[in-house]
Amino acid sequence: MKLNDVIFIDNLPKLDLHGTDSDTARVMINDFIKDNITMKNEIILIIHGIGSGIIKKATQETLKRNKNVIDFKIYNFNAGCTIAQIRI
Repeated sequence: MKLNDVIFIDNLPKLDLHGTDSDTARVMINDFIKDNITMKNEIILIIHGIGSGIIKKATQETLKRNKNVIDFKIYNFNAGCTIAQIRI
């Protein structure tokens, strides 16, 4: 499955970062990726919200640096979510 094929996000594993700071978000994202590699989930959803964009920026930087992330993008129907494809 590719990221462009994702329409419904209800059945994807989710990480909600509302109320976190950028450093905590980075740790939570990396742990979430490790857990989903173990569970063999190829597509994951990270909810960062829109707000001032600090958590969104931290999310994108963390995903860029993680060697297990194949690709990621902002979800088409909700700018407060990022979907990512990880290496399983």
